[in-house]
Amino acid sequence: MIQRISRLTGNASGRWGKMNVSQMLTHCDLVLKVALGKVELPEINIIFKAIGAATRIEMQIFNNGIPRNMPTFQKLIVNFECDFDESKTNLLNTLKEFRTVSEHKDLPQSHRLFGKMTEKDWGFLEYKHLDHHLKQFNV
Repeated sequence: MIQRISRLTGNASGRWGKMNVSQMLTHCDLVLKVALGKVELPEINIIFKAIGAATRIEMQIFNNGIPRNMPTFQKLIVNFECDFDESKTNLLNTLKEFRTVSEHKDLPQSHRLFGKMTEKDWGFLEYKHLDHHLKQFNV
């Protein structure tokens, strides 16, 4: 992932979606910060929790990726201007921190949408999320 992120340039264009490359980097940084307890997501209703838990299981069983234009929590939407170099550096630093916290088995035991989570679940879902957005920008 680090190598793929490092290959991004400030003028990379996305194959889908509304975010530019700098916004995508900031979005991915925020998503990783959820796992680190630095961004707290709001409570959701039981129906969405059930859909989220089923989606997590389905993604793991079938090794699916994240669908394009999937709805996201408002707190994770980046629709403001971001500095490319700063966004890239922040994401790389947060990714390193995520790895350290994961190695120490100190990730949260649950996610607002996906429900109960293991270290393996966090790693799988964070990988799939980053992979989805890096493919969006052809890396």
